[in-house]
Amino acid sequence: MRVVYRIAIIAAVMGVVGGGAAVLLAGRGGDSTPGAAGVVSSQAPTDVATGAPAGAASALSTAEPSTPPSPGVSAASSGATPAATASPSPSPGTTAMDAALSDPRVPPLPASDKKLRTLPGHVARTRGLVKDRRSGVAFTRFAKEWKLTKASPFASRQVLPKVKGSAYRGILVSCPVPIPVQETLRDTAFLAARWTLNHHPSGATLTWTASQSLKVGKRDAWLLGYDVHYTLKGKDRTSSAAIALVDVRGKKPALVFVSIPDSQKKRWHDINKVMSSIKTL
Repeated sequence: MRVVYRIAIIAAVMGVVGGGAAVLLAGRGGDSTPGAAGVVSSQAPTDVATGAPAGAASALSTAEPSTPPSPGVSAASSGATPAATASPSPSPGTTAMDAALSDPRVPPLPASDKKLRTLPGHVARTRGLVKDRRSGVAFTRFAKEWKLTKASPFASRQVLPKVKGSAYRGILVSCPVPIPVQETLRDTAFLAARWTLNHHPSGATLTWTASQSLKVGKRDAWLLGYDVHYTLKGKDRTSSAAIALVDVRGKKPALVFVSIPDSQKKRWHDINKVMSSIKTL
């Protein structure tokens, strides 16, 4: 019986040892499975804003410069990070000048000063001055043919009578310059002359006849003269025009603009009168 008991005890001990070894081997086999530790232990923390793992989010934040994208540039639409693709937006003035320089309707200004020529015709009768306090300038007020009329959207407006068969007639207006102000009066005048094409027939182009610096009292000014070319009812037509920009203290430069079509050519000399009569208030 003693022998039998000893054999039973040995068998029991061997069974316990074998079971422990099996458990140990099973545990080691689980650790070798790819990704098992991440599933079994705990989920890695995520960034609340992006849903990406926190470690990845912090790596992106340190890799990207802190400079924000320029307004109007979307990183999502570009497929790249804002710091990699965004650049400062051009200033409105630069954009306006770039557009004007690339506009085929408007040639570059003359390289040197060119004085306004004496235009044909006789000066219309005058009646004192138009005092444009909004713009800070005054200039000739014409009588008889020229009529003062509703100014809006300008600060002042005079017009010649309507021309039969045409919607275009002589116009003389003033206002604070309605385009982006540039570093120089000359550049601002260039943009302003381009803007005046809005008040001529569609498709109009211009050629320069004058570009000169002036003194209006003690204030700087710039004058541009030009011919505007367009087609009406299949016929080539021309308007003679001029603008003056005056540096007015504490305000945007004042703009005085006059344009007269060739159907009223006898009034072209009034342009000389207007440009020579400008004063500051």
